[in-house]
Amino acid sequence: MATPLTPQNLPLETQTLAVQLKDHSYQIYIGPDLLSCLPSFLEQRHLQASRYVIVTDSTVETLYGSNLQDQLEDRGIKAELVSFPAGEASKNMETILYLAKELLRIGADRKTMLLALGGGVTGDITGFLASIYMRGIPFIQLPTTLLAQVDSSIGGKTGVDLPEGKNLLGTFYQPKLVLADINTLSTLLEQELKNGLAEVIKYAVIRSSRLFRILEQQWDEVLALKSDVITTIVAMSCAIKADIVEQDEKEAGLRRVLNFGHTAGHAIEAAADYTISHGEAVSMGMVVAARIAFKRQQMVFEEFSRFVRLLEKVGLPYVIPSRFTPQQLLTIMKHDKKVQDGELHYVLNKGIGDCEVTVVPEEEILTTLEECTGSLSYNF
Repeated sequence: MATPLTPQNLPLETQTLAVQLKDHSYQIYIGPDLLSCLPSFLEQRHLQASRYVIVTDSTVETLYGSNLQDQLEDRGIKAELVSFPAGEASKNMETILYLAKELLRIGADRKTMLLALGGGVTGDITGFLASIYMRGIPFIQLPTTLLAQVDSSIGGKTGVDLPEGKNLLGTFYQPKLVLADINTLSTLLEQELKNGLAEVIKYAVIRSSRLFRILEQQWDEVLALKSDVITTIVAMSCAIKADIVEQDEKEAGLRRVLNFGHTAGHAIEAAADYTISHGEAVSMGMVVAARIAFKRQQMVFEEFSRFVRLLEKVGLPYVIPSRFTPQQLLTIMKHDKKVQDGELHYVLNKGIGDCEVTVVPEEEILTTLEECTGSLSYNF
């Protein structure tokens, strides 16, 4: 069991939880002003390294990267910074090779620790790089987007994209620590905030009707980034993911429920050449899954209506653009990692707050894609 870290002067609103794994456990801290606490965390014995390298993208470098580097060096902590062009287009092996050569150039060795400062792309790239550089060096997740804070920074899944699909090259490699500073959310564009809220809604639908009600009833506070409400929804989302990861670290079974909305969502992203955001794609993918559940009578109309209304309130799409054909999306899905023995294993919700993984025949998926493409009309 991991021993909780206790750096001094943590903000009062900070919430803490642990990811308890067989071979590697770590703490997650969620709250305001946590980036300023990073030097105190790095002074803890098990987080000490010969040097630290901040890995970030070109946008976050300007917003937080240079300032964080100065903070560390002001405390006598040696820190370098390397960056890459912001955006999903950088999530590839070319970026990994570039960053690896940068690490070699600055003399990074096996006692170096990487600091992944940024959104999900940065976290995935840095985790993958850490897992293969000199056969593995430690890293810390410093997520600055809501999507990364509630999802991609937790659980140790790393990876890069191929033209054929998302995250087809990757590893399972756990961070040493996750610090989610909710103050960084204030600099997000509206679209980036929606990306994260799509994942929060995912957690609510598959595991927590209480979280779903908070999103419905306290939407104004969420939209205003009210500190206590945001801290709560991030912490609840992290707790759900941590619980699932603890039971199934390497996606042998239960962890697949976290792919709710992602099967069709990843196909939509790939078909759009990643010009559609992850959150928007997952939102549409969740509607596909929920409609299958509705038609199978696993979800009553009232719950389906609440679900679509919440997506509408958030400003997330629930209809697949007509420029994508159902057959095109189904073809991409067949390359998904969730295909086993030629069958597509799909995450279907059971109402709001529960779900299951089951085989869905291609014909049923194709019909539902047709129903969700171009229009989705209900008398809400």
